[in-house]
Amino acid sequence: MKLAQAQALVPGLVVYDADPEGDAAELVRLAGWCLRYAPLAGVDAPDGLWIDVSGSAHLHGGEARLLRDLEWRLAEQGLRARAAVADTPAAAHAVARFGEGGVVPRGASVLADLPIEALRLPVAVAGDLRLMGFDRIGPLAAAARAPLVRRYGTVLALRLDQAAGRVFEPIEPVVPAALVQARLGFVEPLMTAEAFSVVIARLVASVCGDLERAAQGARRLDLLFERVDGSVQAMRIGTARPVRDARHLGRMLDERLERVDPGPGVEAMRLVVAVAEPLGFVQAASSLIAQSTPDIAPLVDRLANRLGEAAVYRIAPVESDVPERSVRRVAAMTGVSGGWPADLPRPVRLLDPPQPVEAMALLPDHPPVAFTWRRVRHRVRHADGPERIAGEWWKRDGEWFSVRDYFQVEDEDGRRFWLFRRGNGSAAETGDMRWFLHGFF
Repeated sequence: MKLAQAQALVPGLVVYDADPEGDAAELVRLAGWCLRYAPLAGVDAPDGLWIDVSGSAHLHGGEARLLRDLEWRLAEQGLRARAAVADTPAAAHAVARFGEGGVVPRGASVLADLPIEALRLPVAVAGDLRLMGFDRIGPLAAAARAPLVRRYGTVLALRLDQAAGRVFEPIEPVVPAALVQARLGFVEPLMTAEAFSVVIARLVASVCGDLERAAQGARRLDLLFERVDGSVQAMRIGTARPVRDARHLGRMLDERLERVDPGPGVEAMRLVVAVAEPLGFVQAASSLIAQSTPDIAPLVDRLANRLGEAAVYRIAPVESDVPERSVRRVAAMTGVSGGWPADLPRPVRLLDPPQPVEAMALLPDHPPVAFTWRRVRHRVRHADGPERIAGEWWKRDGEWFSVRDYFQVEDEDGRRFWLFRRGNGSAAETGDMRWFLHGFF
């Protein structure tokens, strides 16, 4: 409606001048900010964003956790968003704007009950289809295609095929100009991994030179493959600490080439340093300098990029006598202080939770002479113990009197186990005297 009419209806209405150019620029900025989640993000004008999370969602704990984190971070910036993840961009767009959002299960048909406007059809086409009785996507997709194409052109068929995944829909990526990056175009499209590896070496050398001049190191790099058909494939690698070693970065990118589908050919490749941190200059290795502690960061980087960041970690000690509470996971390159007592050996593998066993032992403090675990009987040849561990009463009231007596035992085949009895062997309030297997030496 006109502004004067709106002000008459709502006294004290706050009015702002429209700024389409400013809105578009802010949308591009947000798309660049979304590169934290995936190497490929773009603008869906006038008020949407595309993020291609294929291959990177596991780095954020899965698609559902990625969506929750994205919506929370946008809310922290004062922006309310509705997001969806689906097999195709068209399906994600439809569910986010006309559905309930969230993660659409793979292969699920969720568009049938959505209004035809979810197909992003021109307003005139959508209006005519409603006059013909089509108000939902399901009946429209099931109708004969030829008469509809003759009347409305190819746009209707294209949108239906994009929603079903029969036609690929490219996303035009946004690459912030301020990032360190390098791009190479080719006269003839490239198809092979060997050719990609040669280009990667040149791109990595270029960005590492720029990083050195800026006294920075890369923490996350995105390699974009611009295909002849207009689509873009992307891969992402990360490092445990700032790096500008061209050989190391190039090797990690080469290891991911098997995941690239060149399609009809790649006409250009772009390497973008998505995240960089300050990195000073260090003395190169020399025979005149004593060798220091081996640097495991390159190994950590290669394992994390192959298996996922969550799969590579180290164990740090926690001040607790209860075995399952005495360790915690930390990042692989985190410095760890303290340690476990050297005179109290612990097994390298703990069972969580401890598994019950049937054991024969004299009370109150004798080790078992035999025990049965998973229907296999083990006769004990050697034993050491008990090591008594009391409950942590300051954490739970139920642990005021609880006691565990641990024994290291070795069976006749030389296998070593860590068993405990729940209770001190005499007082019923300390435990039920059942035996459990907690670990293996």
